[in-house]
Amino acid sequence: MNGKKHIVMAVTNDLVTDQRVDRSCEALVEAGYAVRLVGRRLAESVRLSPRAYRTERMRLLFRRSAFFYGEYNIRLFLKLLTARADAFYANDSDTLLACCWAARLRHKKLIFDAHELFPEVPELVAKPRVRKVWEWVERSCLPRVDAAFTVCESVAEEYGRRYGVKMTVVRNLPSWKREEMATATAERKGNGQGLWTILYQGAVNVGRGVQELVDAMELLPDCRLVVAGNGDLWEQLKQYSAQLAWGDRIAFLGRVEPARLHTLTLQADLGVCLLEDLGLNYRYALPNRIADFAHAGVPILATDFVEMGRVIRQYHTGALTEACPKEKEGPEYRDYVERLATTIKSTLTYWENLPKEEKERRFEQAQKELNWEKEKKVLTETLDAII
Repeated sequence: MNGKKHIVMAVTNDLVTDQRVDRSCEALVEAGYAVRLVGRRLAESVRLSPRAYRTERMRLLFRRSAFFYGEYNIRLFLKLLTARADAFYANDSDTLLACCWAARLRHKKLIFDAHELFPEVPELVAKPRVRKVWEWVERSCLPRVDAAFTVCESVAEEYGRRYGVKMTVVRNLPSWKREEMATATAERKGNGQGLWTILYQGAVNVGRGVQELVDAMELLPDCRLVVAGNGDLWEQLKQYSAQLAWGDRIAFLGRVEPARLHTLTLQADLGVCLLEDLGLNYRYALPNRIADFAHAGVPILATDFVEMGRVIRQYHTGALTEACPKEKEGPEYRDYVERLATTIKSTLTYWENLPKEEKERRFEQAQKELNWEKEKKVLTETLDAII
Protein backbone atom coordinates (compact mmCIF):
# COMPACT_ATOMS: atom_id res chain seq x y z
CA MET A 1 0.00 0.00 0.00
CA ASN A 2 2.80 2.43 0.78
CA GLY A 3 3.93 2.58 -2.86
CA LYS A 4 0.48 3.40 -4.21
CA LYS A 5 -0.71 6.84 -5.17
CA HIS A 6 -3.71 7.93 -3.12
CA ILE A 7 -6.85 9.54 -4.52
CA VAL A 8 -9.62 10.98 -2.34
CA MET A 9 -12.88 11.17 -4.25
CA ALA A 10 -15.89 13.21 -3.11
CA VAL A 11 -19.63 13.05 -3.82
CA THR A 12 -22.66 14.60 -2.09
CA ASN A 13 -24.82 11.45 -2.21
CA ASP A 14 -24.80 8.49 0.18
CA LEU A 15 -22.78 6.22 -2.18
CA VAL A 16 -25.42 3.48 -2.36
CA THR A 17 -26.72 3.83 -5.93
CA ASP A 18 -24.09 5.95 -7.71
CA GLN A 19 -22.90 3.49 -10.34
CA ARG A 20 -20.62 5.92 -12.20
CA VAL A 21 -18.63 6.74 -9.08
CA ASP A 22 -18.44 3.08 -8.05
CA ARG A 23 -17.17 2.09 -11.50
CA SER A 24 -14.60 4.88 -11.46
CA CYS A 25 -13.32 3.88 -8.02
CA GLU A 26 -13.09 0.22 -9.05
CA ALA A 27 -11.21 1.15 -12.22
CA LEU A 28 -8.70 3.24 -10.27
CA VAL A 29 -8.14 0.43 -7.77
CA GLU A 30 -7.52 -1.98 -10.67
CA ALA A 31 -5.01 0.54 -12.06
CA GLY A 32 -3.05 0.45 -8.80
CA TYR A 33 -4.38 3.48 -6.92
CA ALA A 34 -5.50 3.57 -3.30
CA VAL A 35 -8.96 5.15 -3.35
CA ARG A 36 -11.00 6.70 -0.57
CA LEU A 37 -14.57 7.77 -1.39
CA VAL A 38 -16.26 10.38 0.81
CA GLY A 39 -20.00 11.03 0.77
CA ARG A 40 -22.77 11.56 3.29
CA ARG A 41 -25.00 9.40 5.46
CA LEU A 42 -28.76 9.95 5.51
CA ALA A 43 -31.20 8.69 8.12
CA GLU A 44 -32.57 6.22 5.56
CA SER A 45 -29.16 5.16 4.18
CA VAL A 46 -28.65 1.41 4.03
CA ARG A 47 -25.46 -0.45 4.83
CA LEU A 48 -22.93 -0.43 2.01
CA SER A 49 -21.90 -3.73 0.49
CA PRO A 50 -18.16 -4.54 0.70
CA ARG A 51 -16.07 -2.62 -1.84
CA ALA A 52 -12.51 -2.72 -3.06
CA TYR A 53 -11.87 0.82 -1.85
CA ARG A 54 -12.35 2.74 1.38
CA THR A 55 -15.64 4.54 1.95
CA GLU A 56 -16.61 7.20 4.44
CA ARG A 57 -20.00 8.85 4.94
CA MET A 58 -20.45 12.04 6.91
CA ARG A 59 -23.61 12.60 8.94
CA LEU A 60 -24.65 16.22 8.33
CA LEU A 61 -27.04 18.55 10.14
CA PHE A 62 -28.66 19.84 6.94
CA ARG A 63 -30.16 17.81 4.08
CA ARG A 64 -30.69 20.44 1.38
CA SER A 65 -30.42 24.10 0.35
CA ALA A 66 -27.43 26.41 0.80
CA PHE A 67 -26.96 25.23 4.39
CA PHE A 68 -26.35 21.67 3.22
CA TYR A 69 -23.87 22.62 0.50
CA GLY A 70 -22.07 25.00 2.84
CA GLU A 71 -21.80 22.46 5.64
CA TYR A 72 -20.76 19.69 3.28
CA ASN A 73 -17.97 21.68 1.62
CA ILE A 74 -16.62 23.00 4.93
CA ARG A 75 -16.60 19.51 6.46
CA LEU A 76 -15.05 18.04 3.34
CA PHE A 77 -12.39 20.76 3.15
CA LEU A 78 -11.32 20.14 6.76
CA LYS A 79 -11.18 16.42 6.09
CA LEU A 80 -9.05 16.88 2.96
CA LEU A 81 -6.55 19.06 4.80
CA THR A 82 -5.26 16.03 6.71
CA ALA A 83 -6.17 13.20 4.33
CA ARG A 84 -3.42 11.11 2.80
CA ALA A 85 -3.69 12.01 -0.86
CA ASP A 86 -1.85 12.69 -4.08
CA ALA A 87 -4.99 13.97 -5.79
CA PHE A 88 -8.47 15.19 -4.93
CA TYR A 89 -11.27 14.06 -7.24
CA ALA A 90 -14.45 16.20 -7.28
CA ASN A 91 -17.58 14.62 -8.69
CA ASP A 92 -19.82 17.44 -9.94
CA SER A 93 -19.63 21.11 -9.06
CA ASP A 94 -21.18 20.70 -5.61
CA THR A 95 -17.94 19.09 -4.35
CA LEU A 96 -15.56 21.23 -6.42
CA LEU A 97 -14.96 24.16 -4.06
CA ALA A 98 -13.64 22.10 -1.16
CA CYS A 99 -11.48 19.94 -3.41
CA CYS A 100 -10.09 23.00 -5.20
CA TRP A 101 -9.13 24.84 -2.00
CA ALA A 102 -7.56 21.74 -0.48
CA ALA A 103 -5.60 21.01 -3.66
CA ARG A 104 -4.25 24.57 -3.78
CA LEU A 105 -3.22 24.66 -0.12
CA ARG A 106 -1.63 21.23 -0.19
CA HIS A 107 -0.21 21.42 -3.73
CA LYS A 108 -2.06 18.29 -4.86
CA LYS A 109 -3.57 17.38 -8.21
CA LEU A 110 -7.19 18.40 -8.80
CA ILE A 111 -9.52 16.22 -10.87
CA PHE A 112 -13.07 17.18 -11.85
CA ASP A 113 -15.80 14.86 -13.16
CA ALA A 114 -18.98 16.56 -14.40
CA HIS A 115 -21.84 14.06 -14.42
CA GLU A 116 -24.07 16.81 -15.84
CA LEU A 117 -24.06 20.47 -16.83
CA PHE A 118 -24.55 21.53 -13.23
CA PRO A 119 -25.70 25.18 -13.55
CA GLU A 120 -28.37 24.02 -16.01
CA VAL A 121 -30.12 21.47 -13.79
CA PRO A 122 -33.88 22.18 -13.51
CA GLU A 123 -33.59 23.05 -9.83
CA LEU A 124 -31.30 25.98 -10.71
CA VAL A 125 -32.75 27.21 -13.99
CA ALA A 126 -35.57 28.97 -12.13
CA LYS A 127 -33.21 30.35 -9.43
CA PRO A 128 -30.87 32.80 -11.19
CA ARG A 129 -29.15 34.00 -7.99
CA VAL A 130 -28.31 30.50 -6.82
CA ARG A 131 -27.28 29.59 -10.33
CA LYS A 132 -24.81 32.48 -10.40
CA VAL A 133 -23.18 31.15 -7.25
CA TRP A 134 -22.50 27.79 -8.89
CA GLU A 135 -21.29 29.50 -12.06
CA TRP A 136 -18.85 31.46 -9.89
CA VAL A 137 -17.62 28.21 -8.31
CA GLU A 138 -17.00 26.72 -11.74
CA ARG A 139 -15.43 29.88 -13.13
CA SER A 140 -13.08 30.09 -10.11
CA CYS A 141 -12.09 26.44 -9.94
CA LEU A 142 -12.21 24.88 -13.39
CA PRO A 143 -9.19 26.74 -14.81
CA ARG A 144 -7.16 25.16 -11.96
CA VAL A 145 -8.03 21.52 -12.64
CA ASP A 146 -5.31 19.12 -13.79
CA ALA A 147 -7.77 16.76 -15.48
CA ALA A 148 -11.48 17.11 -16.27
CA PHE A 149 -13.96 14.45 -17.34
CA THR A 150 -17.60 14.46 -18.35
CA VAL A 151 -20.25 12.09 -19.64
CA CYS A 152 -20.80 13.16 -23.26
CA GLU A 153 -19.56 15.34 -26.10
CA SER A 154 -22.27 18.00 -25.78
CA VAL A 155 -21.47 18.74 -22.13
CA ALA A 156 -17.73 18.72 -22.88
CA GLU A 157 -18.22 21.26 -25.67
CA GLU A 158 -20.37 23.51 -23.47
CA TYR A 159 -17.88 23.54 -20.59
CA GLY A 160 -15.13 24.27 -23.10
CA ARG A 161 -17.10 27.18 -24.51
CA ARG A 162 -17.84 28.63 -21.07
CA TYR A 163 -14.52 28.24 -19.31
CA GLY A 164 -11.95 27.17 -21.87
CA VAL A 165 -11.40 23.87 -20.06
CA LYS A 166 -10.70 20.72 -22.06
CA MET A 167 -13.00 17.93 -20.91
CA THR A 168 -12.24 14.29 -21.63
CA VAL A 169 -15.36 12.23 -22.31
CA VAL A 170 -15.77 9.13 -20.14
CA ARG A 171 -19.30 7.86 -20.61
CA ASN A 172 -21.23 6.15 -17.84
CA LEU A 173 -21.58 2.71 -19.39
CA PRO A 174 -22.04 -0.82 -18.04
CA SER A 175 -19.58 -3.67 -18.35
CA TRP A 176 -20.12 -6.06 -21.23
CA LYS A 177 -21.72 -9.33 -20.05
CA ARG A 178 -22.60 -11.01 -23.31
CA GLU A 179 -23.91 -14.23 -21.77
CA GLU A 180 -26.79 -12.50 -19.95
CA MET A 181 -29.00 -11.64 -22.94
CA ALA A 182 -30.34 -15.14 -23.64
CA THR A 183 -31.27 -15.65 -19.99
CA ALA A 184 -33.00 -12.30 -19.83
CA THR A 185 -35.09 -12.96 -22.96
CA ALA A 186 -36.42 -16.17 -21.45
CA GLU A 187 -37.63 -14.33 -18.34
CA ARG A 188 -39.55 -11.54 -20.07
CA LYS A 189 -43.34 -11.39 -19.98
CA GLY A 190 -43.03 -14.00 -17.25
CA ASN A 191 -44.64 -12.18 -14.33
CA GLY A 192 -47.53 -14.66 -14.15
CA GLN A 193 -50.06 -12.18 -15.53
CA GLY A 194 -48.96 -12.10 -19.17
CA LEU A 195 -48.21 -8.38 -18.95
CA TRP A 196 -45.47 -6.47 -20.72
CA THR A 197 -43.11 -4.87 -18.18
CA ILE A 198 -42.22 -1.22 -18.75
CA LEU A 199 -39.29 -0.16 -16.56
CA TYR A 200 -38.43 3.35 -15.43
CA GLN A 201 -35.13 3.56 -13.54
CA GLY A 202 -33.70 6.73 -12.08
CA ALA A 203 -34.65 9.71 -9.95
CA VAL A 204 -38.37 10.40 -9.58
CA ASN A 205 -37.98 14.14 -9.99
CA VAL A 206 -39.47 17.01 -11.96
CA GLY A 207 -39.22 16.62 -15.72
CA ARG A 208 -38.54 12.85 -15.81
CA GLY A 209 -41.84 11.76 -17.41
CA VAL A 210 -43.00 9.53 -14.56
CA GLN A 211 -46.48 11.05 -14.24
CA GLU A 212 -46.93 10.75 -17.98
CA LEU A 213 -46.12 7.05 -17.77
CA VAL A 214 -48.51 6.56 -14.86
CA ASP A 215 -51.34 8.22 -16.79
CA ALA A 216 -50.53 6.34 -20.00
CA MET A 217 -51.03 3.04 -18.19
CA GLU A 218 -54.80 3.62 -18.35
CA LEU A 219 -54.54 3.05 -22.10
CA LEU A 220 -52.14 0.10 -21.81
CA PRO A 221 -54.14 -2.69 -20.12
CA ASP A 222 -51.65 -5.34 -21.24
CA CYS A 223 -48.72 -3.57 -19.55
CA ARG A 224 -47.41 -2.93 -16.07
CA LEU A 225 -45.11 -0.10 -14.99
CA VAL A 226 -42.20 -0.57 -12.59
CA VAL A 227 -40.61 2.60 -11.17
CA ALA A 228 -37.19 1.88 -9.64
CA GLY A 229 -35.81 4.96 -7.93
CA ASN A 230 -36.56 7.65 -5.40
CA GLY A 231 -36.79 11.42 -5.56
CA ASP A 232 -38.71 14.59 -4.79
CA LEU A 233 -41.95 13.39 -6.45
CA TRP A 234 -41.79 9.75 -5.36
CA GLU A 235 -44.28 9.89 -2.48
CA GLN A 236 -46.66 12.20 -4.34
CA LEU A 237 -46.76 10.04 -7.46
CA LYS A 238 -47.00 6.81 -5.45
CA GLN A 239 -50.09 8.14 -3.67
CA TYR A 240 -51.50 9.47 -6.93
CA SER A 241 -51.15 6.11 -8.70
CA ALA A 242 -52.66 4.23 -5.74
CA GLN A 243 -55.92 6.14 -6.25
CA LEU A 244 -56.21 5.20 -9.92
CA ALA A 245 -58.32 2.31 -11.19
CA TRP A 246 -55.25 0.93 -12.97
CA GLY A 247 -52.90 1.58 -10.06
CA ASP A 248 -52.54 -2.16 -9.32
CA ARG A 249 -50.40 -2.38 -12.46
CA ILE A 250 -47.94 0.24 -11.21
CA ALA A 251 -45.17 -0.51 -8.70
CA PHE A 252 -43.07 2.18 -6.99
CA LEU A 253 -40.07 0.31 -5.59
CA GLY A 254 -38.12 3.26 -4.19
CA ARG A 255 -34.33 3.23 -4.06
CA VAL A 256 -32.94 0.01 -5.53
CA GLU A 257 -29.36 -1.20 -5.12
CA PRO A 258 -27.42 -1.74 -8.37
CA ALA A 259 -27.48 -5.55 -8.21
CA ARG A 260 -31.26 -5.71 -7.87
CA LEU A 261 -31.71 -2.98 -10.48
CA HIS A 262 -29.64 -5.02 -12.89
CA THR A 263 -31.96 -8.00 -12.37
CA LEU A 264 -35.06 -5.82 -12.91
CA THR A 265 -33.57 -4.46 -16.13
CA LEU A 266 -32.92 -7.96 -17.48
CA GLN A 267 -36.60 -8.80 -16.92
CA ALA A 268 -38.08 -5.71 -18.60
CA ASP A 269 -39.72 -5.65 -22.03
CA LEU A 270 -39.27 -1.93 -22.60
CA GLY A 271 -37.11 0.68 -20.91
CA VAL A 272 -38.13 4.34 -20.86
CA CYS A 273 -36.19 7.59 -20.57
CA LEU A 274 -38.59 10.49 -21.02
CA LEU A 275 -37.62 14.09 -20.28
CA GLU A 276 -39.09 17.57 -20.43
CA ASP A 277 -37.17 20.33 -22.16
CA LEU A 278 -35.98 21.98 -18.94
CA GLY A 279 -32.77 23.45 -20.28
CA LEU A 280 -29.40 22.42 -21.63
CA ASN A 281 -28.74 19.85 -18.92
CA TYR A 282 -31.68 17.74 -20.07
CA ARG A 283 -31.14 18.41 -23.78
CA TYR A 284 -27.55 17.18 -23.49
CA ALA A 285 -28.31 14.29 -21.12
CA LEU A 286 -26.98 10.81 -21.80
CA PRO A 287 -28.32 8.77 -18.86
CA ASN A 288 -26.55 5.50 -18.14
CA ARG A 289 -29.83 3.65 -18.59
CA ILE A 290 -29.57 4.15 -22.37
CA ALA A 291 -26.63 1.73 -22.40
CA ASP A 292 -27.93 -0.36 -19.48
CA PHE A 293 -31.00 -1.34 -21.47
CA ALA A 294 -28.94 -2.11 -24.58
CA HIS A 295 -26.66 -4.40 -22.55
CA ALA A 296 -29.70 -6.20 -21.17
CA GLY A 297 -31.15 -6.66 -24.67
CA VAL A 298 -34.07 -4.38 -23.81
CA PRO A 299 -35.36 -1.81 -26.33
CA ILE A 300 -35.77 1.73 -25.06
CA LEU A 301 -38.19 4.55 -25.71
CA ALA A 302 -36.42 7.88 -25.16
CA THR A 303 -36.92 11.57 -25.76
CA ASP A 304 -35.36 12.77 -28.98
CA PHE A 305 -32.67 14.98 -27.43
CA VAL A 306 -29.12 15.38 -28.74
CA GLU A 307 -27.11 12.63 -27.04
CA MET A 308 -29.86 10.07 -26.51
CA GLY A 309 -31.04 10.49 -30.09
CA ARG A 310 -27.49 10.07 -31.38
CA VAL A 311 -26.99 6.73 -29.65
CA ILE A 312 -30.37 5.24 -30.49
CA ARG A 313 -30.14 6.29 -34.14
CA GLN A 314 -26.64 4.87 -34.43
CA TYR A 315 -27.39 1.45 -32.96
CA HIS A 316 -31.17 1.16 -33.64
CA THR A 317 -31.81 -0.11 -30.11
CA GLY A 318 -35.14 1.62 -29.54
CA ALA A 319 -37.48 4.41 -30.54
CA LEU A 320 -37.55 8.18 -30.05
CA THR A 321 -40.42 10.41 -29.08
CA GLU A 322 -41.23 14.05 -28.34
CA ALA A 323 -40.38 15.84 -25.09
CA CYS A 324 -42.84 15.62 -22.20
CA PRO A 325 -45.13 18.65 -21.70
CA LYS A 326 -44.56 20.93 -18.73
CA GLU A 327 -48.27 21.25 -17.92
CA LYS A 328 -49.74 18.08 -16.39
CA GLU A 329 -53.41 18.71 -17.10
CA GLY A 330 -55.71 19.94 -19.85
CA PRO A 331 -56.43 18.69 -23.39
CA GLU A 332 -52.87 19.14 -24.67
CA TYR A 333 -51.51 17.01 -21.86
CA ARG A 334 -54.17 14.37 -22.49
CA ASP A 335 -53.28 14.31 -26.18
CA TYR A 336 -49.64 13.76 -25.28
CA VAL A 337 -50.52 10.86 -22.95
CA GLU A 338 -52.55 9.24 -25.73
CA ARG A 339 -49.68 9.63 -28.20
CA LEU A 340 -47.26 8.21 -25.63
CA ALA A 341 -49.45 5.14 -25.08
CA THR A 342 -49.71 4.61 -28.83
CA THR A 343 -45.93 4.89 -29.21
CA ILE A 344 -45.35 2.39 -26.38
CA LYS A 345 -47.77 -0.07 -28.00
CA SER A 346 -46.17 0.26 -31.42
CA THR A 347 -42.65 -0.06 -30.00
CA LEU A 348 -43.53 -3.23 -28.08
CA THR A 349 -45.21 -4.70 -31.16
CA TYR A 350 -42.30 -3.83 -33.42
CA TRP A 351 -39.74 -5.45 -31.13
CA GLU A 352 -41.91 -8.51 -30.55
CA ASN A 353 -42.05 -9.12 -34.31
CA LEU A 354 -38.41 -8.30 -35.03
CA PRO A 355 -36.43 -11.47 -35.84
CA LYS A 356 -34.32 -12.72 -32.97
CA GLU A 357 -31.13 -12.60 -35.04
CA GLU A 358 -31.68 -8.93 -35.89
CA LYS A 359 -32.33 -8.02 -32.26
CA GLU A 360 -29.14 -9.76 -31.16
CA ARG A 361 -27.12 -8.12 -33.93
CA ARG A 362 -28.23 -4.62 -32.92
CA PHE A 363 -27.66 -5.11 -29.21
CA GLU A 364 -24.33 -6.87 -29.68
CA GLN A 365 -23.03 -4.03 -31.82
CA ALA A 366 -24.04 -1.53 -29.13
CA GLN A 367 -22.50 -3.65 -26.38
CA LYS A 368 -19.17 -3.95 -28.18
CA GLU A 369 -18.85 -0.17 -28.44
CA LEU A 370 -20.80 1.11 -25.43
CA ASN A 371 -19.07 -0.55 -22.51
CA TRP A 372 -17.11 0.43 -19.43
CA GLU A 373 -14.08 -1.62 -20.44
CA LYS A 374 -13.37 0.92 -23.18
CA GLU A 375 -14.25 3.98 -21.12
CA LYS A 376 -12.17 3.14 -18.05
CA LYS A 377 -9.00 2.97 -20.14
CA VAL A 378 -9.49 6.62 -20.99
CA LEU A 379 -9.97 7.46 -17.31
CA THR A 380 -6.95 5.59 -15.97
CA GLU A 381 -4.58 6.54 -18.78
CA THR A 382 -5.43 10.22 -18.32
CA LEU A 383 -4.80 10.07 -14.57
CA ASP A 384 -1.63 8.02 -14.98
CA ALA A 385 -0.25 10.87 -17.08
CA ILE A 386 -0.78 13.53 -14.42
CA ILE A 387 -0.39 11.79 -11.04
